[in-house]
Amino acid sequence: MLLGCHVSMNKPGKYLLGSLQEAIDANANTFMIFTGAPQNTRRTPVEELNIPEFQESLKKNDIDINNLIVHGPYTINLANSLKEETYNFGVKSLKEEIKRVSAIGIKTLVLHPGSSLGAPLNQALDQLIKGLNEVITPDQGVRIALETMAGKGNEVCTKFEDFKYVIDRVNNPELVGVCFDTCHLHDAGYKVRDNFNQVVDEFDKIVGMNKLFAVHLNDSLNDIESHKDRHANIGYGKIGFDSLLKVIEHPKLSAIPIVLETPWVGNKNPYNLEIKMLRNRKFEDNFPELLV
Repeated sequence: MLLGCHVSMNKPGKYLLGSLQEAIDANANTFMIFTGAPQNTRRTPVEELNIPEFQESLKKNDIDINNLIVHGPYTINLANSLKEETYNFGVKSLKEEIKRVSAIGIKTLVLHPGSSLGAPLNQALDQLIKGLNEVITPDQGVRIALETMAGKGNEVCTKFEDFKYVIDRVNNPELVGVCFDTCHLHDAGYKVRDNFNQVVDEFDKIVGMNKLFAVHLNDSLNDIESHKDRHANIGYGKIGFDSLLKVIEHPKLSAIPIVLETPWVGNKNPYNLEIKMLRNRKFEDNFPELLV
């Protein structure tokens, strides 16, 4: 089981070396990072990230770099067909981010598909396709995993059919896939809680399981089809522990990196306790203050 969490990367933690240590402390065998603040595109030069030492430390700790994930900045919106300058900014930023991810040696970059800003859905999806075609080169070595979205505001890619539409039309479909987010799927209307097998079968039929590159494992604070996108800690939300356990145990997900993006509880990092609980297959009330 490839089970891990989102970890930080900052100067006091020696950048990538600190990220790895945080994952090790959480007993994770995979993890996800931002290469800089997700709300902007200011980035530390890759030469300062301790990449050679990081790659060597991964090997010493028996963590395969091919199972790691980078999350792209939230500021990228390739689906924006209404503001050319914002779209162009997104194209430029994504090109630079792919170079950084490639330099680190990670193979999967998760990207929010973006917002239509009120334009028709197909127009926004066509703009997303245009942006991916401007960015992706066949020899880049980094795959783009478009994240399933909850449908908050004018978010695109809330349905599996949207992903099929995009993947069928990009120039390099082998480099474009999907990242499940269990909270987002639930909030978009998919039955993660009651019938995850059906969710997987539907995705396989429409898109294909070979296109599932990563999974974000999160509970949800809101009811199904709420389109709210508010993550909850494992077992403290509307999806529930038993249903999320079925996600990580699903045989078709056994080789796919699964990472937690659950909230910190006060100033407490929850990942070590949540990963331990999931690996033991038994819910533990680690955060009783959440049961209100």
